Amino acid sequence: MSRKLDRRDVLKGALAAAAFAAVPGCGSKSTATTEEPKPPPVPKKKILILGGTGFLGPKTIEAALARGHEITIFNRGKREKLAPLEFPVEHLYGNRDPELPADDEKGPDGQLLRPDATPKGLEQLKGRSWDVVIDNSGFFPRHVKASAELLAPSCKQYIYISSISAYGKVPPTGGTEDAELATLEDPTVETMGDQFQNYGGLKVLCEKAAQAAFGERATIVRPGFIVGPGDPTDRLTYWPVRIAKGGDVLAPGSPDDPVQWIDVRDLGEWLVKLSENSTFGVFNAIGPSTPARWGDVLDTCVKVSASGAKLTWVPTSWLTAKTEKEPVDFPIWVPPMDDYAGFHRWNTARPVAAGLQYRPIADTIKALLDWWPVEVERRVKVTAELMAKKPDGPPMPDPKAMRAGPKAEQEASLLAAFAQSPTTPS
Repeated sequence: MSRKLDRRDVLKGALAAAAFAAVPGCGSKSTATTEEPKPPPVPKKKILILGGTGFLGPKTIEAALARGHEITIFNRGKREKLAPLEFPVEHLYGNRDPELPADDEKGPDGQLLRPDATPKGLEQLKGRSWDVVIDNSGFFPRHVKASAELLAPSCKQYIYISSISAYGKVPPTGGTEDAELATLEDPTVETMGDQFQNYGGLKVLCEKAAQAAFGERATIVRPGFIVGPGDPTDRLTYWPVRIAKGGDVLAPGSPDDPVQWIDVRDLGEWLVKLSENSTFGVFNAIGPSTPARWGDVLDTCVKVSASGAKLTWVPTSWLTAKTEKEPVDFPIWVPPMDDYAGFHRWNTARPVAAGLQYRPIADTIKALLDWWPVEVERRVKVTAELMAKKPDGPPMPDPKAMRAGPKAEQEASLLAAFAQSPTTPS
């Protein structure tokens, strides 16, 4: 049975929860000896994932297979050469861009290495049908339009993974899915821009392409910071790994600053739930359901790592003045001020009403600490393999180094300067 959530669903869910809590004995352990009735079996779904081998894809596949669903993935197969997919799925190889072959490697002059290669793309999907399409690799509207229009006649639902960056202006607090969206001066642009300034606007146009093809059968999901094991950006990973080393740790801002995130495993499981329930509409994918404090996240890193690290809180005003000429990256944390006052204050009512559940941040942090040593080994191995293939190529970054967060020498320098003069620099 399909359904499209709106504000009434959100209110209905909230009222139901309140009514349940008001009934004596509800929410507590039952003393009855009869067993709870088992939920009906979940109907098996045929799910096509456009992408599937990056960060979110494998977690979605794992969740779907665990629920008994059948998975097909469509991509170029390039990432699997570096990180093989460990799940038994049907794999179709091809390029989302109908104008390019699957092997679109480019040489130093920017030209295709195999310009005469036979295109092998979306035509493989013709004549096939799936219950659900999950598009987590659509960045340009021309590509999304091509896949959505081709699949609309034979598929029941199209879930497009957009981004919280799709919003043009962030409300100061409690922003909902109805907030103003980003726009582009040139809707035909197919570059992210030197400062990634086109990303949000392109995501909006991709959403519209999916909605134009599937109509009310489209589901738009806008995640915030996706974190957890497998994250190639190291954004949240920086904090538990750095804190696990112990010593004095520079904690930017205030412990009371808001912060939001979504664990990739929770997001993957929720996408499967949206597929099972045929839930349509537009949803932010961010949490937790209750407002979180930046200080609690970092304190949990200290507790889970058992490192005894000491957090030194450095005010935003001091950091802004000190790093104005040489900016320093403090991932995940966003100062709640000016245009970004509401960046970590999005309303979560609609995704919660649609079944999104959140694991404790301690679970995410522990998973990151367990995953990181194995990931470093993988990065070292892959870097060595790539350098062996191109020994005369440009130098590659240190595979053991974090891809986000301040360098050790930057952190040490800022901590020393703050200890010497904790007042805001003039």
